[in-house]
Amino acid sequence: MDAAGQPPHTSGTWDCVRHDGTQDLALGWLQAEFLECRLATELTAEYYTQRASAGLIITEGIQPSVIGQGSIDTPGLHNAEQVKAWRRVTDAVHDRDGRIFAQLWHSGRVAHPSLYPDGRLPVAPSAVPSGGQMTARDGTMLDHPTPHALTMAEIAQTIADFAQAARNAIDAGFDGVELYGANGYLIQQFLSDNVNLRTDEYGDKIRFAVEVTHAVTEAIGPERTAIRLSPGNPYNNIEESDPMGVYTCLVRALRPDLAYVHLPEVGNRRVTEEIRAAWPGVLTLNPHSGTTPVEEIRVSPEAAEEALTVADVISLGALWLANPDLPERVRRGRPYNEPDRATFYGGDHEGCTDYLALS
Repeated sequence: MDAAGQPPHTSGTWDCVRHDGTQDLALGWLQAEFLECRLATELTAEYYTQRASAGLIITEGIQPSVIGQGSIDTPGLHNAEQVKAWRRVTDAVHDRDGRIFAQLWHSGRVAHPSLYPDGRLPVAPSAVPSGGQMTARDGTMLDHPTPHALTMAEIAQTIADFAQAARNAIDAGFDGVELYGANGYLIQQFLSDNVNLRTDEYGDKIRFAVEVTHAVTEAIGPERTAIRLSPGNPYNNIEESDPMGVYTCLVRALRPDLAYVHLPEVGNRRVTEEIRAAWPGVLTLNPHSGTTPVEEIRVSPEAAEEALTVADVISLGALWLANPDLPERVRRGRPYNEPDRATFYGGDHEGCTDYLALS
């Protein structure tokens, strides 16, 4: 931090920013949400190890509890077997001098009872269905049901689940965790107008996000805790009438010594600038000019460089997926492999570990 308490804005996408003396974060990150598996496997380890030259790897979404799962075959961090499996991945990344955060993802209402051993309903702030569907193992589409509205005791348990999953992440060798408060999943459901209809204290839209973040920082330390937010993103049928007001209020309520706040843009640079002004800590940005998460899916290094005028750190997803040696390609001025979107989720090594590096 500089003398004014603001994070230094550096030039050069591959420079470093030191945060609180504990994390050196290179400004070329991987955000990888393209792998799906019930347990971390040798393929998972190979994929992340290939990309260990990123300043920081952020994993795919990992559920913090059984009820947090939202899709088939996604991994968790809520039992000993899962911790052991992830340890093989983190050890492999660290052997290549990489760093890796676990992204803790609770899907909330974006789920289906068939995912759970007891067939219970998914949960949400209020009993408002998503209107979406889940792909079953046989390829059929299952409607998301009307979720169960969390009770006060269940909210407390959910917060505790996030904190325990964060401890499990550290036990599994992760360098920290990123809380997934974006893309219409549980944390953003509490932040929204149309899913959070509560009249108790959790009708305060930012309260759940603040309490989850606080519980995780108490469990593993603020320097190992980050949160991802997507203001105004309608994905998964989220409605937010005042994203600028809600999210600037939220970031002011967070500890400024968190590892970072991560924003994936949806064509809303003005909101990003307002959050930058309100947030004194490290701001990570996935620059994005489209209006939905699937538009303009590949951010160019040039766009990343330009975005450093508003952010401290730039995250890249699809570009890293298709180019495991991305820093070297940037240094050479291209060429870049094109990502194969048909292979983004699930499957085997194709579109995962078979992208070629430069010779």
